[in-house]
Amino acid sequence: MRAVFLLLSLHLALASPAFAADDVATAQSIIRSQLEAFSHDDAVTAYSYAAPGIHDMFPQADIFLGMVQHSYAPVYRHKSFEFGEARASDGKVAQQVHIVDADGVPWEALYTLEQEPDGSLKISGCVLIKVGQGA
Repeated sequence: MRAVFLLLSLHLALASPAFAADDVATAQSIIRSQLEAFSHDDAVTAYSYAAPGIHDMFPQADIFLGMVQHSYAPVYRHKSFEFGEARASDGKVAQQVHIVDADGVPWEALYTLEQEPDGSLKISGCVLIKVGQGA
């Protein structure tokens, strides 16, 4: 996971600290809100935080939620999560999230978010790796 985060970090040259801090805080709020929506099975709200590229792959909120339930179970249902390292630059954010799934198994997630033409940040991807099984 650290290798993936390092590679993404290299692509995101650090912006000014104030700008980066604002972007990271916004990204964390978006991730937290999407996780809250998942906890309530609120497909429409969870889907609203996804970037257009995700919408292209999953054209309806219920299809998106089904994919998350099946492929991202630790994100969908977890005991806890905690934000780790983050990098922000040029309207892009990479945010590491430490997750403990419903069975107590630790995972690392790397979320990527990108700024949209309207200025909002949207989740453009999530890589999920079970702790002890990654790079």
